[in-house]
Amino acid sequence: MRINLRQMSDNQAGTIAAIKVAGDLGRRIRDMGMVPGTAIKIQGRAPLYDPVELRIRGATLTLRNNEADYIEVEVDD
Repeated sequence: MRINLRQMSDNQAGTIAAIKVAGDLGRRIRDMGMVPGTAIKIQGRAPLYDPVELRIRGATLTLRNNEADYIEVEVDD
């Protein structure tokens, strides 16, 4: 099942399926290693749910929700 990264729950894992933005933001997201086929896990969220903390390629990243909206993730049901 494909969902938006923002919709993932804490400790939920999946695989990046698509990056739905071009231009500078799309390039910035890809430069962080977030490309289709990469495993990702939600580590946690800030108290107001923005930003979201991700575990990807052995590193921890944080993304704002407006950036996470452009990332589709394939998750297990």
